[in-house]
Amino acid sequence: MNVAQCPRSPPTAVKRTHKAKRMLGTWRIDSILIRQILQQASCGKRRKFRKHEILYQQGTTSSKFYLILSGLVQVSIVRVDGVEVVLEYMGPETICGEGAAFDCLPKFSSAVAVEDTETIEFDAARLEAVFRLHPEFASALLRVTSLKQRVLAVRLEHLSSRSPEVRIMDLLQRLQEMFAIDYGGARLLVTHLTHEQIAAMTGTSRVTVTRSMRWLRDQGQIDIIDGHILVKTQRQ
Repeated sequence: MNVAQCPRSPPTAVKRTHKAKRMLGTWRIDSILIRQILQQASCGKRRKFRKHEILYQQGTTSSKFYLILSGLVQVSIVRVDGVEVVLEYMGPETICGEGAAFDCLPKFSSAVAVEDTETIEFDAARLEAVFRLHPEFASALLRVTSLKQRVLAVRLEHLSSRSPEVRIMDLLQRLQEMFAIDYGGARLLVTHLTHEQIAAMTGTSRVTVTRSMRWLRDQGQIDIIDGHILVKTQRQ
Protein backbone atom coordinates (compact mmCIF):
# COMPACT_ATOMS: atom_id res chain seq x y z
CA MET A 1 0.00 0.00 0.00
CA ASN A 2 1.44 3.38 -0.93
CA VAL A 3 1.19 6.54 1.13
CA ALA A 4 -1.60 7.98 -1.00
CA GLN A 5 -3.76 4.99 -0.09
CA CYS A 6 -3.19 5.30 3.65
CA PRO A 7 -6.25 5.91 5.87
CA ARG A 8 -6.36 9.37 7.42
CA SER A 9 -5.94 8.14 10.99
CA PRO A 10 -2.89 6.61 12.71
CA PRO A 11 -2.56 2.93 13.60
CA THR A 12 -4.37 1.59 16.66
CA ALA A 13 -1.11 1.42 18.64
CA VAL A 14 -0.53 5.14 18.16
CA LYS A 15 -4.12 6.00 19.09
CA ARG A 16 -3.95 3.89 22.25
CA THR A 17 -0.55 5.10 23.45
CA HIS A 18 -0.69 8.74 22.43
CA LYS A 19 -4.28 9.89 22.82
CA ALA A 20 -3.02 13.26 24.08
CA LYS A 21 -0.32 13.44 21.38
CA ARG A 22 2.34 13.43 24.08
CA MET A 23 5.87 14.67 23.58
CA LEU A 24 8.18 11.71 24.23
CA GLY A 25 11.37 13.67 23.68
CA THR A 26 13.78 14.35 20.84
CA TRP A 27 16.67 12.19 22.02
CA ARG A 28 17.16 8.48 22.63
CA ILE A 29 20.20 6.58 23.91
CA ASP A 30 21.13 3.06 22.84
CA SER A 31 19.65 0.53 25.27
CA ILE A 32 23.06 -1.12 25.86
CA LEU A 33 24.58 2.17 27.00
CA ILE A 34 21.62 2.88 29.25
CA ARG A 35 21.95 -0.54 30.91
CA GLN A 36 25.64 0.08 31.58
CA ILE A 37 24.80 3.42 33.19
CA LEU A 38 21.82 2.10 35.16
CA GLN A 39 24.00 -0.62 36.65
CA GLN A 40 25.77 2.14 38.59
CA ALA A 41 22.59 3.91 39.68
CA SER A 42 23.52 3.28 43.32
CA CYS A 43 26.42 5.72 42.86
CA GLY A 44 23.90 8.53 42.46
CA LYS A 45 20.76 9.58 44.28
CA ARG A 46 17.17 9.85 43.17
CA ARG A 47 15.82 13.36 42.74
CA LYS A 48 12.38 14.52 41.70
CA PHE A 49 11.68 17.82 39.96
CA ARG A 50 8.27 19.38 39.66
CA LYS A 51 7.02 20.86 36.42
CA HIS A 52 8.91 24.11 35.62
CA GLU A 53 11.60 23.35 38.23
CA ILE A 54 15.19 24.00 37.09
CA LEU A 55 17.69 21.13 37.09
CA TYR A 56 20.61 23.44 36.25
CA GLN A 57 21.08 26.88 34.75
CA GLN A 58 23.27 28.24 31.97
CA GLY A 59 26.37 29.98 33.30
CA THR A 60 26.43 28.16 36.63
CA THR A 61 29.09 25.65 37.69
CA SER A 62 28.15 22.24 39.04
CA SER A 63 29.55 18.70 38.96
CA LYS A 64 26.03 17.21 38.92
CA PHE A 65 24.41 15.55 35.92
CA TYR A 66 21.17 13.64 35.49
CA LEU A 67 19.84 10.35 34.17
CA ILE A 68 16.14 10.86 33.51
CA LEU A 69 13.94 7.99 34.67
CA SER A 70 10.54 9.50 33.90
CA GLY A 71 9.14 12.82 32.75
CA LEU A 72 10.53 15.32 30.27
CA VAL A 73 13.29 17.95 30.44
CA GLN A 74 13.88 20.86 28.07
CA VAL A 75 17.55 21.66 27.44
CA SER A 76 18.12 25.10 25.91
CA ILE A 77 20.62 27.91 25.51
CA VAL A 78 20.11 31.66 25.52
CA ARG A 79 22.07 33.35 22.75
CA VAL A 80 23.91 36.65 23.21
CA ASP A 81 20.96 38.41 21.54
CA GLY A 82 18.63 37.04 24.24
CA VAL A 83 16.89 34.47 22.02
CA GLU A 84 16.35 31.05 23.59
CA VAL A 85 17.12 28.06 21.38
CA VAL A 86 15.94 24.62 22.46
CA LEU A 87 18.63 21.98 21.98
CA GLU A 88 16.66 18.89 22.95
CA TYR A 89 13.72 17.55 24.89
CA MET A 90 15.13 14.74 27.02
CA GLY A 91 12.70 11.97 27.92
CA PRO A 92 13.13 8.77 29.96
CA GLU A 93 16.49 6.97 29.75
CA THR A 94 18.45 9.99 28.56
CA ILE A 95 21.22 12.01 30.20
CA CYS A 96 21.75 15.75 30.45
CA GLY A 97 24.35 18.04 31.99
CA GLU A 98 27.22 15.56 31.85
CA GLY A 99 29.59 17.63 29.70
CA ALA A 100 30.02 20.59 32.04
CA ALA A 101 29.83 18.30 35.07
CA PHE A 102 33.21 16.82 34.14
CA ASP A 103 35.07 19.86 32.80
CA CYS A 104 34.19 22.01 35.86
CA LEU A 105 33.37 24.99 33.62
CA PRO A 106 30.11 26.98 33.56
CA LYS A 107 27.26 25.10 31.95
CA PHE A 108 26.53 26.22 28.39
CA SER A 109 22.84 25.28 28.63
CA SER A 110 19.91 25.24 31.02
CA ALA A 111 17.61 22.33 31.84
CA VAL A 112 14.06 22.67 33.15
CA ALA A 113 11.41 20.05 33.83
CA VAL A 114 8.57 20.30 31.29
CA GLU A 115 6.52 17.97 33.47
CA ASP A 116 7.03 16.24 36.81
CA THR A 117 10.31 14.39 36.38
CA GLU A 118 12.26 11.76 38.30
CA THR A 119 16.01 11.46 37.86
CA ILE A 120 19.16 9.90 39.21
CA GLU A 121 21.58 12.68 40.08
CA PHE A 122 25.24 11.76 39.65
CA ASP A 123 28.14 13.80 41.00
CA ALA A 124 31.05 13.68 38.54
CA ALA A 125 33.45 14.74 41.29
CA ARG A 126 32.74 11.47 43.13
CA LEU A 127 32.98 9.00 40.25
CA GLU A 128 36.74 8.54 39.77
CA ALA A 129 36.89 5.42 41.95
CA VAL A 130 33.75 4.05 40.31
CA PHE A 131 35.32 4.45 36.87
CA ARG A 132 38.37 2.46 37.98
CA LEU A 133 36.17 -0.42 39.10
CA HIS A 134 33.67 -0.15 36.23
CA PRO A 135 35.38 1.22 33.10
CA GLU A 136 32.33 0.29 31.01
CA PHE A 137 30.41 2.97 32.94
CA ALA A 138 32.95 5.64 31.96
CA SER A 139 32.98 4.36 28.37
CA ALA A 140 29.18 4.55 28.13
CA LEU A 141 29.15 8.14 29.38
CA LEU A 142 31.92 9.08 26.96
CA ARG A 143 30.06 7.57 24.01
CA VAL A 144 26.84 9.38 24.94
CA THR A 145 28.66 12.71 25.27
CA SER A 146 30.51 12.24 21.99
CA LEU A 147 27.33 11.46 20.07
CA LYS A 148 25.53 14.47 21.54
CA GLN A 149 28.40 16.75 20.55
CA ARG A 150 28.36 15.39 17.00
CA VAL A 151 24.60 15.96 16.62
CA LEU A 152 24.93 19.45 18.10
CA ALA A 153 27.72 20.33 15.65
CA VAL A 154 25.59 19.23 12.70
CA ARG A 155 22.61 21.21 13.98
CA LEU A 156 24.69 24.36 14.41
CA GLU A 157 25.96 24.01 10.85
CA HIS A 158 22.41 23.67 9.56
CA LEU A 159 21.14 26.60 11.61
CA SER A 160 23.69 28.93 10.04
CA SER A 161 23.59 27.80 6.45
CA ARG A 162 20.30 26.16 5.45
CA SER A 163 16.73 27.20 4.69
CA PRO A 164 13.96 26.74 7.30
CA GLU A 165 12.49 23.88 5.27
CA VAL A 166 15.79 22.00 5.29
CA ARG A 167 16.31 22.63 9.01
CA ILE A 168 12.84 21.29 9.76
CA MET A 169 13.36 18.22 7.59
CA ASP A 170 16.73 17.57 9.25
CA LEU A 171 14.96 17.57 12.62
CA LEU A 172 12.11 15.35 11.41
CA GLN A 173 14.52 12.92 9.75
CA ARG A 174 16.48 12.57 12.98
CA LEU A 175 13.30 12.06 15.00
CA GLN A 176 11.95 9.41 12.65
CA GLU A 177 15.05 7.33 13.35
CA MET A 178 14.22 7.31 17.08
CA PHE A 179 10.47 7.90 17.51
CA ALA A 180 8.58 6.55 14.51
CA ILE A 181 6.79 3.48 13.24
CA ASP A 182 6.51 2.19 9.67
CA TYR A 183 3.32 3.40 8.07
CA GLY A 184 2.39 2.86 4.44
CA GLY A 185 5.94 3.02 3.16
CA ALA A 186 6.75 6.10 5.24
CA ARG A 187 7.55 6.82 8.90
CA LEU A 188 4.95 8.14 11.34
CA LEU A 189 6.32 10.09 14.31
CA VAL A 190 4.86 8.94 17.61
CA THR A 191 6.37 11.81 19.56
CA HIS A 192 4.34 14.99 19.17
CA LEU A 193 5.89 18.41 18.58
CA THR A 194 3.98 21.66 18.34
CA HIS A 195 4.92 24.29 15.77
CA GLU A 196 6.28 26.38 18.64
CA GLN A 197 8.58 23.54 19.72
CA ILE A 198 9.79 22.93 16.18
CA ALA A 199 10.48 26.67 15.83
CA ALA A 200 12.48 26.71 19.07
CA MET A 201 14.60 23.79 17.86
CA THR A 202 15.24 25.10 14.35
CA GLY A 203 15.92 28.77 15.03
CA THR A 204 12.77 29.98 13.27
CA SER A 205 9.39 31.41 14.23
CA ARG A 206 6.07 29.62 14.63
CA VAL A 207 4.73 31.43 11.57
CA THR A 208 7.74 30.29 9.53
CA VAL A 209 7.27 26.70 10.71
CA THR A 210 3.59 26.75 9.72
CA ARG A 211 4.45 28.10 6.29
CA SER A 212 7.35 25.66 5.85
CA MET A 213 5.29 22.66 6.94
CA ARG A 214 2.63 23.60 4.39
CA TRP A 215 5.32 23.82 1.70
CA LEU A 216 6.78 20.45 2.72
CA ARG A 217 3.32 18.88 2.47
CA ASP A 218 2.80 20.41 -0.95
CA GLN A 219 6.17 18.99 -2.03
CA GLY A 220 5.19 15.52 -0.84
CA GLN A 221 7.91 15.28 1.80
CA ILE A 222 5.58 15.05 4.80
CA ASP A 223 1.92 14.63 5.65
CA ILE A 224 -0.15 15.08 8.79
CA ILE A 225 -2.13 12.06 10.00
CA ASP A 226 -4.48 12.96 12.87
CA GLY A 227 -1.94 15.43 14.26
CA HIS A 228 1.07 13.13 13.80
CA ILE A 229 3.78 13.97 11.28
CA LEU A 230 4.32 11.43 8.53
CA VAL A 231 7.86 11.63 7.12
CA LYS A 232 7.79 10.40 3.54
CA THR A 233 11.41 10.89 2.55
CA GLN A 234 14.16 8.83 4.19
CA ARG A 235 17.57 10.04 5.27
CA GLN A 236 20.23 8.81 2.84
